[in-house]
Amino acid sequence: MTGFYDLIGPALRCLDPETAHSLALGALKRGLVPVPPSFEDPRLRQTLWGLEFANPVGLAAGFDKDAEAVDAMLAQGFGFVEAGTVTPKAQPGNPRPRLFRLTRDGAIINRLGFNSAGHEAVLGNLLTRHRNRPGRPRPGPVGVNLGQNADSTDAAGDYATGVRVFAGTADYLVVNVSSPNTPGLRALQSRDALADLLRAVQGALADAALENPPPLLLKVAPDLTEDDKRDIAEVAMEKGIGGIIATNTTLERPDTLTDRRRGEAGGLSGRPLFDPSTQVLADFHRLTEGRLPLIGVGGVATGADAYAKIRAGASLVQLYTALVFEGPGLADAINRDLAALLERDDFANVAEAVGAGPLRAFPVHAGSPKMP
Repeated sequence: MTGFYDLIGPALRCLDPETAHSLALGALKRGLVPVPPSFEDPRLRQTLWGLEFANPVGLAAGFDKDAEAVDAMLAQGFGFVEAGTVTPKAQPGNPRPRLFRLTRDGAIINRLGFNSAGHEAVLGNLLTRHRNRPGRPRPGPVGVNLGQNADSTDAAGDYATGVRVFAGTADYLVVNVSSPNTPGLRALQSRDALADLLRAVQGALADAALENPPPLLLKVAPDLTEDDKRDIAEVAMEKGIGGIIATNTTLERPDTLTDRRRGEAGGLSGRPLFDPSTQVLADFHRLTEGRLPLIGVGGVATGADAYAKIRAGASLVQLYTALVFEGPGLADAINRDLAALLERDDFANVAEAVGAGPLRAFPVHAGSPKMP
């Protein structure tokens, strides 16, 4: 945690979570959040889908839904940023309150319901960013996470529209069919529905006729049966998508939760999600035989957590919930610890560690004190 966040973090946590988030995002947009000293290590660099990643630690979708503070978050040490989830039409999402801190559990429950400014506004933000950076290299890949409107009767059409809108701007695109807060959405993970959906979005991407089209990734839920995982892996391989993000939030409520808000409806994220999401990640690495790049997300709060995801099969990792409790300097701290762990275990680079296997059997939360 940075000294800056030591000062303002307690005050923010006294506010309603959504109000605190809006204030934090506004401060980042206006350049009011101190930028940590730049940390770079060649062991953390890798190239995936033709994109250069200075480090494997990314910002998960949900923090910057409308791509308002992309560069500010890259400056905080993230190797890449994912905006969204973005829906075709602007929509307010579910009624408030819809975001709950479970401080004692290091977790959050949300039932936001894809609140979004819509395609047009988010595209405008991304294009403005490009115009404000003439001739300057991109500091890190920026993805766009796509969703459907709550009142949509054509889910595939919503996702295909998103692909057409953002294909020329985003570095990668994510088909998000795993949020628990949009009725019927997770049904799109079933074998036939998923095959039809991927066919539609791949057709939309082909219609864009781009020389270097962005990769299409699929974001899946942690609450999957063994048959679900096998079907998803087979469809993903058959369709030749770019990768899988494992996982979104969970509807499960482990017995270990102690916070009084644990019974709120919505998706649970943070520390309690680490073990189940890492197990799902490892399962997809096995089912795809390590041939499909995976992004591991769920409960990452330390360098040890990121390292466990990588050894389970993730080429990249993402986080969001831990920022609420640790502050914006977290990505930099994780990268420093991750580089030290790679050195400790004699890996020349992060790619060598992908799928190397757990240091101990899953499920075990790897969150340990930060290395000195």
